[in-house]
Amino acid sequence: MLRGYLEQSGYLVLTAYDGDFAMKTLRSERPDLVILDVMMPNKDGWEVTRLVRADRALSATPIIMLTARVEDADKIVGLELGADDYVTKPFNAREVVARVNALLRRIKLDQTQGDPTHILMVGALRLDLDQHILYVNAGAIELTRTEFNMLEAFMRNPGHTLTRDELLEKAMGYAYEGLGRALDTHIRNLRRKIESDPDEPVYIQTVYGVGYRMPEQRRPADTERT
Repeated sequence: MLRGYLEQSGYLVLTAYDGDFAMKTLRSERPDLVILDVMMPNKDGWEVTRLVRADRALSATPIIMLTARVEDADKIVGLELGADDYVTKPFNAREVVARVNALLRRIKLDQTQGDPTHILMVGALRLDLDQHILYVNAGAIELTRTEFNMLEAFMRNPGHTLTRDELLEKAMGYAYEGLGRALDTHIRNLRRKIESDPDEPVYIQTVYGVGYRMPEQRRPADTERT
């Protein structure tokens, strides 16, 4: 059913019926986006997500995870492993297509926007927009596409509080009620990757009742000169 809806929307859809064949298809066909069921034989969706994020050739591939597990803890596991979004079963196929459209539109915008700024720097963070790489104290850090987009939004707006809906729109291309826990999980993942102490964040601070903010900071070199 989902394949039919996607094909009606103009997408070329490849299917795999277990985790092993899914990885073979991913490596040979390099799809633009993956819709991944959690419950699969051989390798489940969580294991496939781990393998995709660990493969440098595939790591930036956006993943929408389908799951019959409705508990928040199970959804959070997928996001922490690197999924960009999740949909719980039973789902509305048109909604899934809408999310696919939004994520791919976000990716196309990222690739085509004529922005002369190729490097963003805040404190010890250096975000290379061309190479899609984050450096923290000169060490490269792997980010999912959603994490990258979210961090870019923060680094473009230091000192400005971004609402939860603004962050979802910038990172995922859409926002609606019910994605709040997904946002919190992406923020937590980012903090683990960029903060020396995620429990006392320096770069991504919570503004209770509003959203999140990245305070303006001087680069380490600027501090040494003063």
